[in-house]
Amino acid sequence: MATQQKGTTFRLESLALPVIQAPMAGGPSTTHLAAAVSEAGGLGFLAAGYKTAKAVRAEIEAVRGQTAKPFGVNLFVPQASVISPASLQQYADSLAPDAERFGVTLGEPKHDDDDWNQKLEVLLDLAPAVVSFTFDVPESSVVEALQQRGIYVVATVTDREEALQALAAGADALCAQGPEAGGHRGTFKADVPPPLVPLHGILGELSDLEVPLIAAGGIATAEHTRAALAVGAVAVQAGTAFLCADEAGTKAAHRAALSSSDRFTTTAVTRVFSGRNARGLHNEFMRRHDGEAPYGYPEIHHLTTPLRAAAAAAREPDWLNLWAGINYRNCVAGPAASILASLRP
Repeated sequence: MATQQKGTTFRLESLALPVIQAPMAGGPSTTHLAAAVSEAGGLGFLAAGYKTAKAVRAEIEAVRGQTAKPFGVNLFVPQASVISPASLQQYADSLAPDAERFGVTLGEPKHDDDDWNQKLEVLLDLAPAVVSFTFDVPESSVVEALQQRGIYVVATVTDREEALQALAAGADALCAQGPEAGGHRGTFKADVPPPLVPLHGILGELSDLEVPLIAAGGIATAEHTRAALAVGAVAVQAGTAFLCADEAGTKAAHRAALSSSDRFTTTAVTRVFSGRNARGLHNEFMRRHDGEAPYGYPEIHHLTTPLRAAAAAAREPDWLNLWAGINYRNCVAGPAASILASLRP
């Protein structure tokens, strides 16, 4: 394993349980969930995506009010726009009947940086134990500045090319995310199909790198944890397994869909909701729009936000982004500590 980077004090090997609760933007990740997982011996995570810097600061402080244990914060790395105005308008026109169905106006399809610089300032000020990045890796100066504040930096990668870029930027550890994972795939390239190499294959591709590896994608049982650790991971990261935790902020319609035995029977990768590849329960909105949805994150995310909010309020799961990994059938309700214990290797 790599020697510890300068200034950082956290180490993955120090976890009582080698299990990380995946950051899940859009509601499921809460301060209570992160605190409960960390307090029980894992590593809880906050999801800073779609939040203001002020909100992220408040959440970090709230977790610190609930536990003295280490926890992490995940940021989405902003990228250049990949969609043309014409393609965006064409997709918006195709969504008009869906918006009319719920009596809402589609959102402003803006391109933004998700309050990037302000969030970095918050992290440098409050210095949580761990910070992870998704969708790209920041400049090495950003990584170094975080490490000098004692922060352990993790980069989400989906193949060897991305892993080498992350190491060149100075990341302390890599979160290898396989296609089995629910939610957004962390690929650096925002406008191409994601790689299909399974999680264990990715771990094999990275096995010669002198850096701790976190295995993410389809981790839902103790057997999954043991299998990932057996092929080189130091820890695993599970998201879908915690969606039905008592402490999670998962929407009621989403929870119900996960436990449905006949209405939702499989998962699929789609870009209909956000303009980026993401895995969720296959539903009517995906069936209607998969063939026409362009790449275009975050514009399409903002475009569909009012529609998704209305669907959630109406408890209409067929128009909601029901993010879930391939092993969602293992998702159970209960305290986060119990779910964490079920993943113990």
